[in-house]
Amino acid sequence: MENADIISIAKTTLEIEIAELEKLTARLDDEFVKAVEIIHSAKGKVIVVGIGKSAHVGNKIVATLNSTGTPSQFLHASEAIHGDLGVIQKQDVVLCISNSGNSPEIVNLVPYLKDYSAALIGMTGNRSSRLAEFSDLILDTHVDTEACPNKLAPTSSTTLQMALGDALAIALMEMNDFKANDFAKFHPGGSLGKNLISKVDDFVSSQKPQVTENDTVKDVIISISSSRHGITVVTEKDEIIGVITDGDLRRMLLKGDDISKVLAKDIMSANPKTIEKTALAKEAMQILKDNNIGQLVVTEKGKYFGIIDLHKLLDEGIN
Repeated sequence: MENADIISIAKTTLEIEIAELEKLTARLDDEFVKAVEIIHSAKGKVIVVGIGKSAHVGNKIVATLNSTGTPSQFLHASEAIHGDLGVIQKQDVVLCISNSGNSPEIVNLVPYLKDYSAALIGMTGNRSSRLAEFSDLILDTHVDTEACPNKLAPTSSTTLQMALGDALAIALMEMNDFKANDFAKFHPGGSLGKNLISKVDDFVSSQKPQVTENDTVKDVIISISSSRHGITVVTEKDEIIGVITDGDLRRMLLKGDDISKVLAKDIMSANPKTIEKTALAKEAMQILKDNNIGQLVVTEKGKYFGIIDLHKLLDEGIN
């Protein structure tokens, strides 16, 4: 098979799924609105039920709902009829996903899903199915064409399920006035959360190199060498006067001056870039990028507190 043939297959697949998504967009109606309102007003959580490929979609929808402020839990249809129905409480809303709506597990399960929950929402491509019959609301995900050339593997249908799950989550997110800081609370370990809530203080180095303005070049070299940052801060009673980098030392040496008479104040760069330790770490990263520097002086109420390093922030996923 030629490269062009492979690209053609991929384009056809995407075009079919895009066309089905456009049809779904066009037929969104009051039932979708009611589904969002029911979930939003529910006193319990959303129980998402599925089997087969729909189970994989259901797990993703649960993850998206949980991360955007709607408490959710996945329940596998085959496990539900063998004891796991106890997870459903009367205040919960059930979202049951099945393209056909008539798989044996779903047929056996839906009466219980309806009885045990506050509401049963069916996400199905078959309005004449057993799932549709028992559902309080139907989210219609039928497709005219699966992208699979044999029309067997769920492709377009699972794409619609996934997209409609996203639409539910985002609508609920907006109704709940769920903001970036709320999102970060559920992602404290990932780069998303770190960028939203991590403070400079979380990444300040334990090393705090500093000299006074009247220290000698030898003192400066010892101070810079005492840390891994290649910089020392010139202070007077913790007030920041300037900074000296290893680059400043090299440039001074290239001038050929008598270094025995050179003091820290003679080679320092005054008015260095600083940031308060309570600022967001991503703000520190932006200053480092904008000024093309590798280290930033951290302050506490204006006084010298420590050093934050570009590579440390990068390693922690701050961007």
